[in-house]
Amino acid sequence: MKLNESDIQGQLDRRKPGQSKLTTPRKEQDLVKILSGTEANLTLGTPICLVVQNQDFKPADYANMLDIPRPSHADYTYQKKYGIRSSSGGGRSSARETIGRVAAGAVAEKWLYEKYGIEIIAYVSGIGQIQIPTETEALLKQSMLKRSDVDQNLVRCPDEKTAELMVHEIEAALNDQDSVGGIITCVCRNIPAGIGEPVFDKLEAMLAHAMLSIPATKGFEIGSGFDGTKVKGSQHNDMFTSKTSSSDKKLGTKTNNSGGIQGGISNGEPVIFRVAFKPPATIGKTQETCTFDGEECLLNAKGRHDPCVVPRAVPIVEAMAALVLVDQILIQQSRVNS
Repeated sequence: MKLNESDIQGQLDRRKPGQSKLTTPRKEQDLVKILSGTEANLTLGTPICLVVQNQDFKPADYANMLDIPRPSHADYTYQKKYGIRSSSGGGRSSARETIGRVAAGAVAEKWLYEKYGIEIIAYVSGIGQIQIPTETEALLKQSMLKRSDVDQNLVRCPDEKTAELMVHEIEAALNDQDSVGGIITCVCRNIPAGIGEPVFDKLEAMLAHAMLSIPATKGFEIGSGFDGTKVKGSQHNDMFTSKTSSSDKKLGTKTNNSGGIQGGISNGEPVIFRVAFKPPATIGKTQETCTFDGEECLLNAKGRHDPCVVPRAVPIVEAMAALVLVDQILIQQSRVNS
């Protein structure tokens, strides 16, 4: 497969810090270099090594938190599990590790598109109390949405009116030295029917596994999700319809409450899911907490943190979706080819 740095850099640019006034002011170029696995811009079939230098780091910002586990952060749990933790801001629980996911996901996504025409488009559908109207999002899911539509504003919401309200929501949290969470919707188009494994490795289970491994995630739903519990089966069932052409015989569905997956296996409709992100744990507001020794104290956290991670998480969600789909498609290929 043809592969060079430019195939990867675009997604890293969408993820990197310092993009706008709504993100951390930390500045990273996040320039990727392919060290091995290619020759003359062609993959060799050997492992591909990608390297990105982390440059704008300030461990001193974390000095006043050496003895204080940050509320809702991983300081306490890592300390209890390992007896030691990374206290300089760049440990395994830091979202900095997601750069590897996005770089690898960009490679996977290129293969998916070239082999199957699969497109993965994620966008911000909620920030705090602000949500894209239900009717509007239904239309977005059915449209041929492109990343250029998503990237037309700072919050990566393709509905301009909602995007303006989301910007105000993040700015209000930032001005109050606080943070806010949100929701990302992801639409995967052109996935062939028959992808996914029964029982434990169902396609939606693998997607949920991948999405909930992303830092700050707290929820996952596919298709109708929790709203599907509020209607009767007669309303929820996706009725089949013929999509047979002169060269291809197959079925489609009139609705897509299943989110493109039935019995853990893709049915040929778009795979649609949503991922919930909590408010970032590290905030500038003074918090009453306690030290590792149990002594009550006040925490005034320093550092350069995002008031909302959701806009920068869009390419991370896309990357993890691509990695899952590549795995599942290769498994299916091995079955067919054998």
